[in-house]
Amino acid sequence: MLFFVLGLLSGCSDKSGLPDPISRDMEQIVADGTLRALTTFSGTSYFIYRGQPMGFEYELLQRFAGHQGLNLEIVVTQHIDSLFHMLNRGDADVVAHGLAITLGRKEFVAFSDYFYLSHQVLVQRKPENWRDLKLHQIRDSLVTSPIDLIGQTVSVRKNSSYVYRLQNLSREMGGIIHIDTLSGSLATDEIIRMVVDGEIRYTVADNNIAHINAAYYPDLDVEVPISFSQRMGWAVRPNSPKLLRAINSWLKDFKKTIDYHVIYDRYFENKRRFIKRNESEFYSLYNDNISPYDSLIKVHADTLGWDWRLLASLIYQESQFNPSATSWAGARGLMQIMPATAKELGIRAITDPFQNLEGGTTYLKQLWQRFDNVEDITQRIKLTMAAYNCGYHHVLDAQTLADKRELDPEQWDDHVETVMLDLSYPKHYNDPVVQYGYVRGSEPVAYVKEIFDRYWHYVQLITPAEGLEDEKAKESGKEGGRQNDSETQ
Repeated sequence: MLFFVLGLLSGCSDKSGLPDPISRDMEQIVADGTLRALTTFSGTSYFIYRGQPMGFEYELLQRFAGHQGLNLEIVVTQHIDSLFHMLNRGDADVVAHGLAITLGRKEFVAFSDYFYLSHQVLVQRKPENWRDLKLHQIRDSLVTSPIDLIGQTVSVRKNSSYVYRLQNLSREMGGIIHIDTLSGSLATDEIIRMVVDGEIRYTVADNNIAHINAAYYPDLDVEVPISFSQRMGWAVRPNSPKLLRAINSWLKDFKKTIDYHVIYDRYFENKRRFIKRNESEFYSLYNDNISPYDSLIKVHADTLGWDWRLLASLIYQESQFNPSATSWAGARGLMQIMPATAKELGIRAITDPFQNLEGGTTYLKQLWQRFDNVEDITQRIKLTMAAYNCGYHHVLDAQTLADKRELDPEQWDDHVETVMLDLSYPKHYNDPVVQYGYVRGSEPVAYVKEIFDRYWHYVQLITPAEGLEDEKAKESGKEGGRQNDSETQ
């Protein structure tokens, strides 16, 4: 990852460090079939919660990509300073992160219409004994006006609009506000937590993010505004006008829907949901846990030779980590094992997480070994997963029919999966080479795709097991899925 400090983020006009923007607009995106979106890992933009990718930007990106008939590929930057550099370089087509729309930034990127309005507020901690104090005593111990910040030190992410606003405040008020710049890799939620923990005294945040955090941390005061309202939008390269028009056209209609307001409420208004996430062990902003069964999953993934996050994604697909889950067909437990299969595998208590995981991974390994002629590991995994979903012999039929059509029987992507879809129709499942008849082919195809799509999110946001090369895992997840925070900077 490149760590690059952009003058544009602090409002200056030197763009010598920015690469020239590549040429890629809506025609190329549609031809490619994939929208690449750049965002950050934060408690509002994009994160994993209980095994599920979530976030305001993430959900809106899903809606926009779906509206355009595109697959969505999320690209995460670990350093906010690199956003526009990565955009111009072609790592992504759109920066989907709540950026304040400013004149300085318009010199370098084209902004969408605004998604919502916000303003900046001071985040400070109330005195230790604030519950025992009267209201006026609490006020006397706090900054109640921006003028009170003269001579004080405020800690904010470097190259952010927070820095630019504090610099302007100093000039407007004729006094110095000392600015302590923090790493661009820190999310606003993390910086707010530093105030709570007493590591820093003051910071600045967008009003909606500050207030939702204050619901979880009652020791915080977030009532002092330090800016006027600001428009928050997404950014594209200046030479992508058709993409910009597509975003604005979709956004104009989408903001009128209930769906938009539900999504906004979920991340910026619903205090109960926010508190529940922050208290969870399975919230990726503060933990690397996907499920209560991670330690077991890691052990069994090791016996398969798989990345544990890939096996976790499969288990989420099967049961959403619910050990009591039961399907319409009678499959049960974390890995949705049929009773007859459980009996063959020696599972006595099918809903016991340990037995279910051990039995399910044993069955996966048996299937894995049956595809030992497939050299490409990603394709072998996909064939194994498809067999786990619909049965080995249906996959074997699809391979045989693929071979007959001069497709590659060892290649799931665009070869065996295409034939698998055809096995839902009589003229195909009645072919003489097909031995096991009809299968609802859309199910294993969707099953494999959704597992790899989710795995890609896990690779982006969850630390790999010791010894796993994460760059290699990212490439596998990205290719395998074919993937189709809102805070001012």
